[in-house]
Amino acid sequence: MHPALSVIFLTTLIGVGQGLFLALYTVQVYAALDLLPAQSGAFYAEGSALAALFLIGGLLASFFHLGHPERAWRSAAMWRTSWLSREVIVLPALISAVLAYALVQWLGWDLKIIGIDTPLPGDLSLGIGAFGVLFAFGLFLCTGMIYACIKFLQEWASWLTVVNYTLFGLASGFLFATAFAAYRSPGLVNFFGIWTILFTTAALVTRAASLIRNARIKHKSSLQTAIGVRHARVTQRSQGFMGGSFNTREFFHGAPVVVFRAIKWVFLVLVFPVPMILLWAGIAQGSALIVLVAFAVQYLGLMAERWFFFAQANHPQNLYYQVVS
Repeated sequence: MHPALSVIFLTTLIGVGQGLFLALYTVQVYAALDLLPAQSGAFYAEGSALAALFLIGGLLASFFHLGHPERAWRSAAMWRTSWLSREVIVLPALISAVLAYALVQWLGWDLKIIGIDTPLPGDLSLGIGAFGVLFAFGLFLCTGMIYACIKFLQEWASWLTVVNYTLFGLASGFLFATAFAAYRSPGLVNFFGIWTILFTTAALVTRAASLIRNARIKHKSSLQTAIGVRHARVTQRSQGFMGGSFNTREFFHGAPVVVFRAIKWVFLVLVFPVPMILLWAGIAQGSALIVLVAFAVQYLGLMAERWFFFAQANHPQNLYYQVVS
């Protein structure tokens, strides 16, 4: 498939936003249970505002993939059967929940404003944040299932697609949270850093599993099934189109084989070992800048990973319109 830059930005940016919000809410839950020191409302508000910016950035990027952006609202109409429509609904809901969470934290509101007194600190923000958590994981599910539900694209049609989207979002979000904490609340750096390493390691395992799975796929389509000829040997002499067309542009990445293979190793290096080494160095030296660089490196790697994810999907129509024997 052709990797659209707008979709690459959409999926990577919202992943960071989801992971960052989940990291902040995790700290608040731990603090409510007296497992971590309590943080100021400004800490949560500023972090949530950053998470909202990532989410809004991803939403804006998605408009560049639309032929008619003015009709974007119609994409939610098929929510009963379409994972894309569900994503279109859940993403604004998550943004709203994150912004509401940030506002409540900034103003220091709790349930006393409506006459309810509880012994739990931050009770109102915890309640709003719980909805945000549901929307965040719902968005991971919707985004992953957009691709996993397409059965004829066998590289995507796997539970690993949803798991990888989730783990990459958590890893990048918690890594950014580590950088944010290094500037704003250094006492949380180790907490976020440990979770970042765990999520990144899990993402490495599941992404490696998907790469191994995809390398062993036996495609159901062939030249024979593409043209309806049962002859044992069929040789393709032309591309199907003598010039460019929608079929040759949108369903094939167009990159040379050497570039395609190189990008796989680029993302494997930039997403996993390099940012983890930088993260360790940043924590050891107490340098917020090094941790921020670790996030920047991993984000570039995630863009390469997402490009490879889309490009690796081999649409059956490419048997006729792209492959030439």
